[in-house]
Amino acid sequence: MNKEYLMLDKIQGPLLILSNVEGVAYDEVVDIIVEGKERKKGKVVQIYKDKAIVQVFEPTLGLSVENTAISFTGEPFRLTLSKDILGRDFNGIGEPRDGGGAIYSSKKYNINGRPINPVARTYPRNYIQTGISSIDLLTTLIRGQKLPIFSGNGISHNELAAQIVRQAKLSGEKENNFCIVFGAMGIKHDDAHFFKRSFEEAGVLENVVMFTNLADEPVVERIITPRCALTAAEYLAFEEDMHVLVILTDMTNYCEALRELSSLKEEVPSRKGYPGYLYSDLASLYERAGMIKGKKGSITQIPILTMPNDDITHPVPDLTGFITEGQIVLSRGLQQKDIYPPVNILPSLSRLMKDGIGKGYTREDHGEVANQVFAAYSRVQDVLSLAQVIGEEELSDIDKLYLEFGRNFENRFLKQQFDENRDIIESLDLAWEILSILPKSELDRISPEIIEKYYKKVVR
Repeated sequence: MNKEYLMLDKIQGPLLILSNVEGVAYDEVVDIIVEGKERKKGKVVQIYKDKAIVQVFEPTLGLSVENTAISFTGEPFRLTLSKDILGRDFNGIGEPRDGGGAIYSSKKYNINGRPINPVARTYPRNYIQTGISSIDLLTTLIRGQKLPIFSGNGISHNELAAQIVRQAKLSGEKENNFCIVFGAMGIKHDDAHFFKRSFEEAGVLENVVMFTNLADEPVVERIITPRCALTAAEYLAFEEDMHVLVILTDMTNYCEALRELSSLKEEVPSRKGYPGYLYSDLASLYERAGMIKGKKGSITQIPILTMPNDDITHPVPDLTGFITEGQIVLSRGLQQKDIYPPVNILPSLSRLMKDGIGKGYTREDHGEVANQVFAAYSRVQDVLSLAQVIGEEELSDIDKLYLEFGRNFENRFLKQQFDENRDIIESLDLAWEILSILPKSELDRISPEIIEKYYKKVVR
């Protein structure tokens, strides 16, 4: 029988501090009973000699040092999982939010999963088609990759996340073998309704598992939410042999919650007040994506984060960029031009795309076309800078062609409708159509054989 502790030393925000504890382990789940009837859940987050600090997953309103009893369960936080979780909506700690009842299964999994052992990994190859040209052609998402989206407040990253969920599909795989785990931390109620309505209208909800922590729900719950989502993804991928795409939004809210708890525990702060272990904590989440030798399933991860003040050197995007395999950067300038999705391709990259595109995967010309688009659009930025100094009329004929290329690229290639789903061949053909604005002599990143096969003469 578990020992029950009837007196607390102190309550500090979502943390309970008590003394004289015995046989307590880090990350152990705690049952909290308020006034003999109301039950709450928590977990041990710090131990020092005979003292323990317990983090409560729910509001601590009504708790006092004298009316609260605590018992330690001796187990870590576990999630009950079966294939019935598909199509369901849970809160941040895995409790049903949709009124569909609890999940009944003999399989319970510790949410504090470990990163995949590098020796056991299979190198990612095949791509995932999102139906969004700027991603599929220029920053291709490879199955088993972790590819974050760097955004800013007010930029349309929620719409982009919803569009990816609705349109994403695997190359050369059965449709019923693919599902999406959606984890949201600290999002507003209207954003949560937008996501759910969008999935329902697109008819993909039965293939989506949602874990949502709302902005008015406990901050500490945000620490658990991504771990619940990734545990569900690991079960579906490695037990049910499914290919899982995990979308986590907003990782900045997760890091803010981590900073708040670190401050309450009076830990020594690091850059901008974040805890010194922020890098290893983020790595413990991001490195749970990938493919394992001998397993048919895979986990692909798209974390979405908002950069405070659009600062890409902020600790959250900075550390995320170190851990992950590239990034997709959204631009406020493109958003102000009414371009959706506002993907700024120049600082965006996918480090694994070279091994999952080309002949046998997408099309033979994919890699060279992507390189040429990057080079040409980079030249467009130089020409725009020059035009601001000397005026557009004074530009050379070739520079004017580059400006025409830039306008067409932004308004026809980057810009697409929220419900527009382009396959990779459409995106490649459209890129060729726009590249053909430039003379063949300017296409120095593409081999002559490929140019002869795909170059289209533009009639002016």
